[in-house]
Amino acid sequence: MTEAAPEDAAAGFGPLRPKLMRVAYRMLGSVTDAEDVVQEAFIRWMGTDRSLVREPEAFLRRTVTRLCLDQLKSARRQRETYIGPWLPEPVVEEDDLEDVTLPLMLVLERLSPLERAAFLLHDVFGLEFEEVATAIERDAAACRQLAARARAHVRQARPRFKVEKQRGLEIAEAFFAASRSGNMQALGALLTADVSSHADGGGKRPAALAPVLGFDAVMKQYAQVAAWLRDNRSTLVRVGFINGLPGFVTREADGELQTTALDIEDGKIAAIYVMRNPDKLRHLH
Repeated sequence: MTEAAPEDAAAGFGPLRPKLMRVAYRMLGSVTDAEDVVQEAFIRWMGTDRSLVREPEAFLRRTVTRLCLDQLKSARRQRETYIGPWLPEPVVEEDDLEDVTLPLMLVLERLSPLERAAFLLHDVFGLEFEEVATAIERDAAACRQLAARARAHVRQARPRFKVEKQRGLEIAEAFFAASRSGNMQALGALLTADVSSHADGGGKRPAALAPVLGFDAVMKQYAQVAAWLRDNRSTLVRVGFINGLPGFVTREADGELQTTALDIEDGKIAAIYVMRNPDKLRHLH
């Protein structure tokens, strides 16, 4: 390799980094892990004879996919001992741009690593099954079966109801106001009868150790939250879209950030996803 080779590698890799991050994050559900995988792909790219690579994007996507598959094997073992519900690290955007929303990521979490890869590469990123086959080192027929099984799991999950951007943000702001003020009547008017609440504290901060299911249980939970917040103020940092869902970022009384994402169905909140684990919020500081 010549002295200019590292610079050449960076010049070719840089424009592809955002695309590779999208693949890695959707595979892993972790911004930190996705960054590590993409950086490892760059290191391997620098050590590759790039004159032999006809399609750098396809080559790097294969590299990232295989690194993610390796990572998922160890991640599954770690999640078996995870304290409380596991949620993906939040990605906060101004607009609803996510092609893979938080509820879908939770469905993908229940798939095998190969099913997850086949579904994402084909159904989300639009690759032909021949290229998927090369990426995950299976034949095209096997990839079709993997994607079909994944698709069946996705269909079984509750479909996402698209909410108009401004209406979604208004509901998020109303939920913040009602949940923090203790206005239980206003809060109850925002929730569906089968609403669920999911909080990821990772054992690092207080959070329910299991999902809270049903209107009465969630109302009871938020009555307790409101009582706590009377002496432990929560400050709104911003309203936006979190993994494709309307929500908001707050700074809690302990100084830590927190995200709340709301899955909205027919104008009411069907699920609440709260990220409290500080390890998963570092990238938002």
